Amino acid sequence: MPAPAASLSSSRVMARCTAVLCALAVIAAVVSFVKGFWIAGTVWVLLTGLASNMAWYYGRRARRTSATGSSATGSSSGPSYPDTASGPSSSGAAS
Repeated sequence: MPAPAASLSSSRVMARCTAVLCALAVIAAVVSFVKGFWIAGTVWVLLTGLASNMAWYYGRRARRTSATGSSATGSSSGPSYPDTASGPSSSGAAS
């Protein structure tokens, strides 16, 4: 199935991009604090936290998708619930 490979590739790309964004935000925060722009530095620190969380999430998602192999459907972002249609028939429960 080509969908898991595309999902894996996009997760890896997103993880790398957000890691680069995190590094650039750290540099921008340091420069802002050195120049005395405390409010801007604080905003950059908050952006660093957001970018690092996104990098962790997408990196973990890519590792989980690659670990499951070709059986992944790309919907690993939430819990999987059993299919209610494949359970016991409702005719026996009505009696």
